Amino acid sequence: MTEKAIPMLHCREIRPVVDFYTALGFETTFLQKSPYPYAIVERGAVELHFFGNRAHDPASSVGGCYILTDEVDAMHEAFREGLRSTYGRIPSRGLPRIGPLKDMSYGMRQFLMTDPAGNSIRVGQQTGGDGSHAPVPKEPVARALHLATLFADAKEDLPGAARIIDRALERKDAQPAPAQLVRLLTLRGDVAHRMGEDAEAGDWLRQAAEVELSEEERDSVAEALDRLAELRGGA
Repeated sequence: MTEKAIPMLHCREIRPVVDFYTALGFETTFLQKSPYPYAIVERGAVELHFFGNRAHDPASSVGGCYILTDEVDAMHEAFREGLRSTYGRIPSRGLPRIGPLKDMSYGMRQFLMTDPAGNSIRVGQQTGGDGSHAPVPKEPVARALHLATLFADAKEDLPGAARIIDRALERKDAQPAPAQLVRLLTLRGDVAHRMGEDAEAGDWLRQAAEVELSEEERDSVAEALDRLAELRGGA
């Protein structure tokens, strides 16, 4: 017999959760209202179960799961387009939300997504290594970028990421190179945006856009520049 593990996630109400996963291209294969709310959604080999719990608080939810895929870029784009079609925008803060696609220091290319019930769904593709974290760089700016990315896009500790970047930008003994500065400022603006600090986000992103880069430097931070353009465009 082949075993299969299925996550069973809490939600306060079933319908908003089912609607969210429908927007992502999942099919609802089971739905009941009594004797207790319960739903099953499926997309390919991914199967998620949800049960209603009136005491559940989405804001303090710690539920979640990790979805492994060989097509993380395509899945990210499909999810974003589904959310845009359903909600009229791509939600990047609050509940529900979807984050940017990032190459992480533990050999995964991933994005984080949180459903209306506060469940964290991480979707990733292995890019190398055994899942262990790469050594933290010794150079101060590279170290700050490494840690801030982990805080923002793995731990989802946005205030912690902001503090790391702010300290790096305030240092007088370790000035970032232009490409590093763009990455720092873009991530700082992204973090501020996700925290609802729109005025501050706009200022950080403006500063990032004003950094002069050579063609080689632009190529090295292409992903950050794409995120910068998206955030400044209001996506």
